[in-house]
Amino acid sequence: MFSCSVRNVLSRRHFFPANLTPASQNIKKYCKTSDEELDDGVRALTHLCADRHYISPGESNMELFRRGVSCRYGPLGMELRRNLLQQWWHSVTRSTHQVFGINSTDTSTDGQGRLRIVESGELKLILEQQELSKEQLIQKVEELLQRSPSVRTNFLQGALEQFIPSSDLVNRKLPFGLAESGLCFQPSGGSSAEVTQTSLVWFCPPRTSSQWLDHWARQRLKWWRKFALSPSHFSSVDVPEEELEEVASRGLKIMYRFPWGQEPLETLWNRGVAELLQVHKGARSKLQYGDARKSVPHVVSVTANMDRGLMSFLSNSLQQLKKGDSKQMLQQRKVLKLHPVLAPVKVALDIGKGPTMELRQVCEGLMLEFLEANISAWPGYLKTLPTSLEQLNTKYDEMGVLFTVVISENSLESGLLQVRSRDTTVKETMHISEMKNFLSTYISAAYNG
Repeated sequence: MFSCSVRNVLSRRHFFPANLTPASQNIKKYCKTSDEELDDGVRALTHLCADRHYISPGESNMELFRRGVSCRYGPLGMELRRNLLQQWWHSVTRSTHQVFGINSTDTSTDGQGRLRIVESGELKLILEQQELSKEQLIQKVEELLQRSPSVRTNFLQGALEQFIPSSDLVNRKLPFGLAESGLCFQPSGGSSAEVTQTSLVWFCPPRTSSQWLDHWARQRLKWWRKFALSPSHFSSVDVPEEELEEVASRGLKIMYRFPWGQEPLETLWNRGVAELLQVHKGARSKLQYGDARKSVPHVVSVTANMDRGLMSFLSNSLQQLKKGDSKQMLQQRKVLKLHPVLAPVKVALDIGKGPTMELRQVCEGLMLEFLEANISAWPGYLKTLPTSLEQLNTKYDEMGVLFTVVISENSLESGLLQVRSRDTTVKETMHISEMKNFLSTYISAAYNG
């Protein structure tokens, strides 16, 4: 049993990957807006996400969120991340029949530069042995590191290891790909941060590897823009030659323009054959494909940081609109206009004036219908404190809820409900029997749009 895990260590300090720049530095580098205005914008997003259950409150947690690494998500944040990962998986594995999902473990024995879980008690015992010379101390620490388990920093190794058995699925024909998602640790100057990562490793003929890199770059940019309120904030750029990874001949990045500047969401590399040959030493013949001209496949990798991707969609969807009240006073209205497919809550159920018990029973019946139809619903009718419809609308707009349904005494008599749209603020009257089909049709259209 480990007395000190990487996760426990990370929870006590603020770490971020090397390619992540603290927001304060990015602000100076990219943004022409005044520091005060920019800070207000960043603060508005993070505090709204904390207030509306996307992330857990607390300055340290909000700082992790701003840095685009894994933080403590609230219920809506977890649902948004689940929706995002589900859509990524759907887009990658169903865009072509030649992509297969895997669940690998990193079994690499190369200890160079690897992150490891070290039991603090064992390390302390070694350091307390004052009779040890410097050389002996170094040797014992190295032995401890060698027998300590490593943590995964990416999914590439596992995909490369599974190339040979997976190639049988396609009768050793190219191209094909292996997809995976989960948590990884990103190193940064001796420190680490946990990141929700997605990975596609694509194996293709050498002569078409550059075309496939461009193909996946177009596909991935199209996917990010599909769910965006402002698609132009997402872009793709070539990686400069001086920033290429050692094994890569080309690289591309999908970028998002945050208020403080550009940050990478997804990175694509044309990695050649070196790593595949390294993993399968002495098995070159099993790597080769083709009948006449035997060649080793080239590897194209597509890796995304979905924690930063989640933040990009929250930032992209937040609108602060001006509205006038009955006294012609301008007020600011915050709305999270998340894409219907990604929105964690599709409909909120609330009650108006009337017999509370009977109205709640109607809501519970509707809630069951929505659950059976796989429509996520928020049980606002369970609240105990009185809330005005205006306050409810403000709350649900900030939560990103697509529709608000209010059931009142009139609903008991006529079966009619009041339905309000988040995006248009228009209120319509609809019969209770039509609600499930209306929402299902709306969501299906969004999926197919």
